[in-house]
Amino acid sequence: MTETSTTPAGDPVERVALTPAAAELLRGLRASHDKPLMFHQSGGCCDGSAPMCFTQGTFLTGHQDVHLGDLEYGAPEVAPVWISREQFGYWSHTHITIDVVPGRGAGFSIEGPTGNRFIIRSRIFTEEETQALALEPQR
Repeated sequence: MTETSTTPAGDPVERVALTPAAAELLRGLRASHDKPLMFHQSGGCCDGSAPMCFTQGTFLTGHQDVHLGDLEYGAPEVAPVWISREQFGYWSHTHITIDVVPGRGAGFSIEGPTGNRFIIRSRIFTEEETQALALEPQR
């Protein structure tokens, strides 16, 4: 379940999504760590600009973070997705899809030992989606 707005045609507009491959990896991580998971979209520095996966409570969010939505990856499991308010300013016009590819990613994200890494695939919101999102309350 993600936070959504709707277009004038009634179509839902979600800010974040998950590929089936990423959902499968999340299910495996959830089982091996035995704790709920979350994402924080990194803003660069030592980890590049990557979606970082943590067990909930390991990475603390606060007023400086924006909640993009909750990704369902196995009922009733959901992974909240957060981004820093500053990064949200740059990414607010894009739909983010979290995917997975083979390789070693950032050292802080828990998928590292699996030989896979989470990545972002993005697209610019359409004009209709942008108008619907403009009606959302301030994040």
